[in-house]
Amino acid sequence: MAMLKKCLCLCGVLWLLAACGTQENPPAAASAAVAAETTVFKGAKIRASDRIGGDFELTDGTGKPFALSQLRGKVVLLAFGFSHCPDVCPTELLSYRETVDLLGADADKVAVVFVSVDPERDTPDLIGRYVKQFHPNFIGLTATGNQQLALVKQQYRIVSAKTEVKSATAYNIDHTSGAYLLDQKGNVAVFEPYGTSPAHLAEDIRILLKTSPTVAK
Repeated sequence: MAMLKKCLCLCGVLWLLAACGTQENPPAAASAAVAAETTVFKGAKIRASDRIGGDFELTDGTGKPFALSQLRGKVVLLAFGFSHCPDVCPTELLSYRETVDLLGADADKVAVVFVSVDPERDTPDLIGRYVKQFHPNFIGLTATGNQQLALVKQQYRIVSAKTEVKSATAYNIDHTSGAYLLDQKGNVAVFEPYGTSPAHLAEDIRILLKTSPTVAK
């Protein structure tokens, strides 16, 4: 199972290299875009031509619709997993908590979003309570069903599959690990593979806070 997880993570990185199409930067963001083009991130840089990402609406821990675009103006760390995950997800979430701690005052400019790949078991209440065990400001989201989840997974090149199925409610899920960093306009900027240190995550987030275009209030 561990080997499959590593393969899924590697596949996720490889998919990031596929290019099809371009996206124009608005004049107001030109200087920020130039700075970003010359920036070296610790993670894998994502370009607009990779066509990864986009807005979506799922359900948050309170049972209300939550659109990713509600976080415009913040750098977003977006990860995928599930509450019954025995190892990878808790490890990542602990790392993200430490990352937030390292950011200090800049933490208010960052949002950590955890999307469940297990909508059958992860109810809004469960996923909400799960992520807040790691940090009170973490946002947990779940889909109303597999079809809604499939659209989001397609947008972000996420792969997940049930394994070790014992019953309808007893199973594991192998899934793409790691996280995306989105800039303040909601564009996917960096892919951070599983195992990236909190220090490196914090460094890349600070770069985005300095270089990503701001959103008009």
